[in-house]
Amino acid sequence: MLLPVIMAGGSGTRLWPLSRKLHPKQFLSLYGQATMLQATARRLVSIQHQPPLIICNEEHRFTVAEQMRQTDLSHSGILLEPEAKNTAPALALAAFQALAQHPDEDPLLLVLAADHVVKDEQAFCNAVNVAMAAAQADHLVTFGIVPDHPETGYGYIKRGKAVQFPDATGDIFQVAQFVEKPDLATAKEYVCTGHYSWNSGIFLFKASVFLAELKQHSPDIYHACQAVTREFNPDLDFIRIDAAAFATSPEDSIDYAVMEKTSQAVVIPMDCGWSDVGGWSALWEVSDKDEQGNVFRGDVLDIDSHNSYVYAKDTLVASIGLKDIIVVKTKDAVLVADKSRVQEVKHLVEQLKAAQRSEVLHHRDVQRPWGKYDSIDTGNRFQVKHITVKPGAKLSVQMHHHRAEHWVVVSGTAKVTNGERTFLLSENESTYIPIGTTHALENPGKVPLELIEVQSGSYLGEDDIVRFEDIYGRTES
Repeated sequence: MLLPVIMAGGSGTRLWPLSRKLHPKQFLSLYGQATMLQATARRLVSIQHQPPLIICNEEHRFTVAEQMRQTDLSHSGILLEPEAKNTAPALALAAFQALAQHPDEDPLLLVLAADHVVKDEQAFCNAVNVAMAAAQADHLVTFGIVPDHPETGYGYIKRGKAVQFPDATGDIFQVAQFVEKPDLATAKEYVCTGHYSWNSGIFLFKASVFLAELKQHSPDIYHACQAVTREFNPDLDFIRIDAAAFATSPEDSIDYAVMEKTSQAVVIPMDCGWSDVGGWSALWEVSDKDEQGNVFRGDVLDIDSHNSYVYAKDTLVASIGLKDIIVVKTKDAVLVADKSRVQEVKHLVEQLKAAQRSEVLHHRDVQRPWGKYDSIDTGNRFQVKHITVKPGAKLSVQMHHHRAEHWVVVSGTAKVTNGERTFLLSENESTYIPIGTTHALENPGKVPLELIEVQSGSYLGEDDIVRFEDIYGRTES
């Protein structure tokens, strides 16, 4: 039984300003129309498998649930990490959960990152099918990407002797060595030898075999996660664990905790047009280009640019004579960078964090389980939002200490609770909610509810909420 495990964590730094801490790259449509998470789930449709188990941060749970709902693909649950501990503890949680869900099976766990691009999905599926024979024979399989150029941004795997398995129809090799990211001269040497591949971070192994190797080589992680997962706490689509207990687990990657120490590791070469999209230059490389080597996304007007990437979100971006330049325009930020220096974006993000700028956390469009809002304008003692509520969705019953609100319905129908009254508002109708008044908003209709909210008061922060009732189980905003 094949059970995909999709790791959907991320910090949202390398593709800023398009990715943010609360909306990192796995939730973006960077290559094709689907988001990277959705593309990862759909990549498996030609392989017989159980619905995937997804691991994500607590703060991303509603985004994951909504994006999976949009795919019409089922899943085996969304396992919530209270804090990021790197991949080894996350996969230990997944393995324990897989054995708990399927006590009479020993599932093969196909470990996938939610933020990778795979151009040749058939080649990917073929490699997975080859790997199953090795995994069934109690080996831990990693997939090595066949390099097409010397890359200094990836770790490498050196392959050893070929290994034969019954029913395996492709090449399988022992892992001779895992190698850290090399300098350019060393990377060129690796590619020339033909014995090295890029470390993809994709794995396949039995749940029990991984846990046994983890117990042997990193017992602290094993025992901490075993204690945590003795009692899972299901909550709608979500699987929660004890945060205090999980905090006792050390942080480590699967490579350091297990793969570099085990004698059971094998590597399967995979040539599938793979990229981890580790920055804007990498995204330019995997994207379709025009005759001048440019990639234009959105409303872009250009004259005589070459080998550049221009992304225009919601507004026109006009460019002239760019060469090897990255331009990214979102509603609240603009990035202009030399393509050879885009790895320094992470330093910009650190400056934003130090300045406590909201642009590092989220976009103007902020996703909520009931829909979204866009902060259109903000000034001294006022804020204007465009709010979209999904059909059948309801905001929490709440109250504010420091602000009053005006709601104007633009389209759809709103069911409003304002103090002691509950009533319907239609297009072009409005209501006023004084400071300290208990209120709620619901969309009882079949189409999205669009309204304009004008806030006024001495403090307009999202944490000025006293929540009395919430169908999504939230205590935060």
